[in-house]
Amino acid sequence: MSTIPACPQCTLENVYQDRDNYVCADCGYEWPIAGDASADDSTAAVVKDANGNVLANGDAVVLIKDLKVKGSSITLKVGSKVKSIRLVAGGDHEVDCKMDAGSFMLKACFLRKV
Repeated sequence: MSTIPACPQCTLENVYQDRDNYVCADCGYEWPIAGDASADDSTAAVVKDANGNVLANGDAVVLIKDLKVKGSSITLKVGSKVKSIRLVAGGDHEVDCKMDAGSFMLKACFLRKV
């Protein structure tokens, strides 16, 4: 059994060791071998809203800007409250939430903690 972990970016197991890094042969992502589990936990835990407040799972937030939803005619209005958020690691969106209009992934820079 191999002790090399799967790629954190594409989750495939075609990974090899190159000096002090692991390298994914499929997507080309590289990450350090030493302290990889503790480094991922600390970076994923720090998500800040537009005012610099640290967000956590289950927080309530408010939109600070009207946001148009791609691929539909829905616009999320400023001041819309989201009661329970979930932080997501990876990707360009940090927050996963459910609203009356549906489920959305939002960037934390458009949110304010309540």
